[in-house]
Amino acid sequence: MGAKLAHDLILTATKWSGTLNVDADNPAASSADLTIDARSIEIIEAVGGMKSLSDKDRKDIGKNIDDKVLQTGKFPELKFASSSCSGSAPKFQAAGNMTIVGNTRPVNVDLNVNGTQVVATTSISQKDFGIKPFSAMMGAIKLRDDVDFELTVDLPSA
Repeated sequence: MGAKLAHDLILTATKWSGTLNVDADNPAASSADLTIDARSIEIIEAVGGMKSLSDKDRKDIGKNIDDKVLQTGKFPELKFASSSCSGSAPKFQAAGNMTIVGNTRPVNVDLNVNGTQVVATTSISQKDFGIKPFSAMMGAIKLRDDVDFELTVDLPSA
């Protein structure tokens, strides 16, 4: 019953920077790094749930993300830096390290280069980064441990 009350949140980061170097002829020479301002994360959509999120709900969830989940006062950034790349156009894989709440763990990122766009996707376990997934109502409402990341970047023209 609690699962029907909960929402799947789609979040966005409004402040981030990164560098992506893609060498289609030599994928091993490719690299990627990304820094996200954790304080800029906002809810853009809430899917599911028995009722839509009110402005107060959004504010409360945002405060929980800042204060308890990501501890943005202490850890203002989320980071990824590749250590190796492989694959062949248009699909590449970047292996590297992601840092969230001061914990660094290895992560594999799938990169799909589609002419003028690159889409990067990965999934991480909150527990791997020392984050306890949110729960409420004595555990009746729980967030799943896995978090899916997707980043779409428009490539500049040559």
